[in-house]
Amino acid sequence: MPVTSSPTQIKREVLSYLPVQIQKLLHNLKDEDYQHLEEIRLRCGQPLIVRIGERELALAGEGRLTTILQQGYRVERDDICRVIASISDNSLYAFEEDIRRGFITIPGGHRVGLAGQVILKEHNIELIKNFGSLCFRVAREVKGCADPVMPALFSSPQAELQNILIVSPPRCGKTTLLRDITRRISEGSKRPGLNVVVVDERSEIAGCYQGVPQLDVGPRTDILDGCPKDIGMMMAIRALSPQVVVTDEIGRQGDAEAVMECIHAGVTIISTAHAGNLEELRQRPILRKLMADGAFKLIIILSRRHGPGNIEQVIRWDAS
Repeated sequence: MPVTSSPTQIKREVLSYLPVQIQKLLHNLKDEDYQHLEEIRLRCGQPLIVRIGERELALAGEGRLTTILQQGYRVERDDICRVIASISDNSLYAFEEDIRRGFITIPGGHRVGLAGQVILKEHNIELIKNFGSLCFRVAREVKGCADPVMPALFSSPQAELQNILIVSPPRCGKTTLLRDITRRISEGSKRPGLNVVVVDERSEIAGCYQGVPQLDVGPRTDILDGCPKDIGMMMAIRALSPQVVVTDEIGRQGDAEAVMECIHAGVTIISTAHAGNLEELRQRPILRKLMADGAFKLIIILSRRHGPGNIEQVIRWDAS
């Protein structure tokens, strides 16, 4: 039975970063709401909005949820400023690199996405200032969600782990499933545990805070947090002797080249990609080439048909 983060844990890890008046509203939500809470959105001058499962609702007085946005608590500039000060420990300078990436990770692995005035330098983001909106994305472990697919990860009882691609549209549980697979193969059970390197460019898989994973990715797992995928995969091969490399959302040419380098070095790859089905996957040129080259032997397709993480298909891929 999958085990997920508790309402008490989410309250403890997230609410303390919010202004007191917003904390009071959120404390009044039911535990059932917390079990499905995905996002808390603060936009200056706009209603406070929460995403609970498939619903986007405004949060009104005494924590009442409403579909009438105008009734929701109206976020003030001071609310935004207080949150920014809280998540940065009153030192934006110390978080400059995180801000350039567009988010700050807080304890528990939760991410606060940042929007505001973007300053560019030579087509690269120099900084973001005058913050206008924030999005708290709740990091949620679901231990056991990989149980239905674990038997398919090996083509036979004696075979080695296959190269795996998890495919779905956004918000369908790709990273949650990827994390639980990583934990399971790192721990080992009926098979010995494997040495894993997670190249976590967006800090979503392990949810590192100050270099320490906040989410369980297993005891034999090393994490390259905030590292570009193509660079990280090469670093892993050279320095960390992985049996498996795990990364999220491949799609650039450099990612594809690094994937093939890992495979040629005898390292198993587990990754994800955005697409709704095999046909959409084939319409992405870089992924189409990887599939034609036989990079991945197992494709897991997810949807939200019955909620996040619904396993639609498990396909053994033969490029020939």
